[in-house]
Amino acid sequence: MDNKLFQEFETMLDGSVEITENQVKVKDAAKLRKNAHKLAEASALSTGARQGYARYLTRQIGLELGIYPASINDLYAARGKGKVPFTFSVPAINLRVLSFDCARAAFRAMQKMDGAAVIFEIARSEMGYTDQKPSEYATSILTAAIAEGYKGPVFIQGDHFQVSAKKYAANGDAEITALKSLIDEAIAAGFFNIDVDTSTLVEIDKPTISEQQLINTKLSAALTDYIRSKEPGGVCISVGGEIGEVGGHNSTEEELRGYLDGFASELKKLDPKAYGLSKISIQTGTSHGGVVLPDGSIAKVNVDFNILRDLSRVARKDYGLGGTVQHGASTLPEDAFSKFVEYEATEVHLATNFTNMFFDLIPADFKKKMYAYLDEKSAADRKPEMTDEQFYYKVRKNAIGPFKAESWRLPLTDREKIGMAWEDQLTKLFTSLGVRGTAKTVAEFIKPVMIKPDSKNYLAGGVEMADVSDLAD
Repeated sequence: MDNKLFQEFETMLDGSVEITENQVKVKDAAKLRKNAHKLAEASALSTGARQGYARYLTRQIGLELGIYPASINDLYAARGKGKVPFTFSVPAINLRVLSFDCARAAFRAMQKMDGAAVIFEIARSEMGYTDQKPSEYATSILTAAIAEGYKGPVFIQGDHFQVSAKKYAANGDAEITALKSLIDEAIAAGFFNIDVDTSTLVEIDKPTISEQQLINTKLSAALTDYIRSKEPGGVCISVGGEIGEVGGHNSTEEELRGYLDGFASELKKLDPKAYGLSKISIQTGTSHGGVVLPDGSIAKVNVDFNILRDLSRVARKDYGLGGTVQHGASTLPEDAFSKFVEYEATEVHLATNFTNMFFDLIPADFKKKMYAYLDEKSAADRKPEMTDEQFYYKVRKNAIGPFKAESWRLPLTDREKIGMAWEDQLTKLFTSLGVRGTAKTVAEFIKPVMIKPDSKNYLAGGVEMADVSDLAD
């Protein structure tokens, strides 16, 4: 490692840390918190060794301060055994834009209510259009924890590590290899929670459920076995499965059993001792991002909460899982969220509304610039029947990556305004989902495992991002 790089980061962090070849020592935590944003910015916007070292250093500093990536598996296993009360559902937040600022807002909201049962996640598709590789995303979350003085486990999750049906049909081996490479990169970055999603390959036209789910169960078991082979010592990665694509027909008990039975059978063939799933994603009537109406508002949906409760109970009682996962929830009305707790959902995924809030609150001239970009680059996605509101709502996520640097360089007053709005919204959601007081429960079941990062995983550059625009968020 270059000693000049050590000196540069020591100066950048205002002497709050002392860096040597083998160790990082925090000399002034308060001063470090004030300068943590510089690490996040270097991770997001720098290149080469400087970018990689910002990410590696963040991980090292986090461990020094008692901030560490963790698996939520043991908490979900305890829930499956009835040892954890059904008083909360874990929010899993997809941070697509200004991830550092949004994570800071989340940690502020968590600490106000002594909460810790919160997951930070990003999908394979989101990594592409937001221009955030796993190591960058994890760094944004960990630097946010440093900046807000949070200590304890941080649950970072790969959401929808999904197989592209189109690419799988063209070259199945290459697509699985690409997904395995992403898994390698994610685990190295501290993603100790991964949702394996091969539900794109469910063959609904087959006559029986076991036949419909056959490819799904085979591949999800194979990928789970692969994840188990890559686990750091002392970590059991939380792996989630998925019955069918979100936005399709509502899930049934027969589908749940068909998938879980098939998965268990396939995993046993690969490794009889391998640990299986911690949770299962199902469909209850929502869709990713919601359905936008011509005036730009979101159509109301009818969530079948009974499915969540009934399938959660089957998953816990007969398969030992933590329960079911609800996708596509962030655009639901606020009064719906307490029902996820009431109906025993284990985990609730929240994404789109935080992106909506960003576009609602950024300066008008910046939004106009982003929309002009979309007019040119996403013109092929504009259907004749679409209003402007529907078009921009559908495609504006495609401007997040190209305008990442400009988003970072928004005036501080604008970023603080967005951050405060996110904090208010997250506080409401966390309250409804029962996050208050969960730090004690998390501490009871999640024991510290301090995994030392390997610098070569941060300085090698990582895998090139492929086109995954056909995948779910």
